[in-house]
Amino acid sequence: MTKAQKAEQERVGKILELLDEQYTREYKCYLNYETPWQLLIAVMLSAQCTDARVNVVTRDLFEKYRSLEDFASAEVMELEQDIHSTGFYHTKAKNIIACAGKLVKEYGGQVPDTIEELTGLPGVGRKTANVILGNIYHKPSVVVDTHVKRISRKLGLTKEEDPEKIEYDLMRVLPEDHWILYNIQIITHGRGLCTARSPRCGECFLRELCPGKSGDKGGKV
Repeated sequence: MTKAQKAEQERVGKILELLDEQYTREYKCYLNYETPWQLLIAVMLSAQCTDARVNVVTRDLFEKYRSLEDFASAEVMELEQDIHSTGFYHTKAKNIIACAGKLVKEYGGQVPDTIEELTGLPGVGRKTANVILGNIYHKPSVVVDTHVKRISRKLGLTKEEDPEKIEYDLMRVLPEDHWILYNIQIITHGRGLCTARSPRCGECFLRELCPGKSGDKGGKV
């Protein structure tokens, strides 16, 4: 390991240490659910939508559709109306119905526990799959949402734009025991201090470790 690599490893370690101190190591999910399939549908709805809005929608949605079979047999136009406020409701409704049908027919109503099987479901990409792997099956996974993409670039942990490439960069630089935690902590950080529109760099506890402070768009890996 070169001197520069060692210094970077130490910097990343300090970032994680400060995140742990500020936000704890508590595992939490911002989406409300009771079953694995409910979380899967909630995450599908969260694309281009806030968790708060999704939680409002799913509160009634999961009362109306009480099983995967209910979703699989739903009328697409009716489901579109039920999820209308989450945006992109045409595509989401179609994918939810198709996904529920595949889970019922091919998986006996069980949500699979591998990235390959999950991403083989209609409307399920790597982000959604990794949320399921981390929150349901407690398998180390890196979830790249808008907060993680933006702040990881500011912190210099990646210079990529593509979420999958960012995922692999973070898997390389973060210790496995922080893969899930990092997402949880960075979401909190992105909603509080490091907001997209008005980052409060002067108040940030990561300021001295952040090459992207004061408005930089990216940093070095």
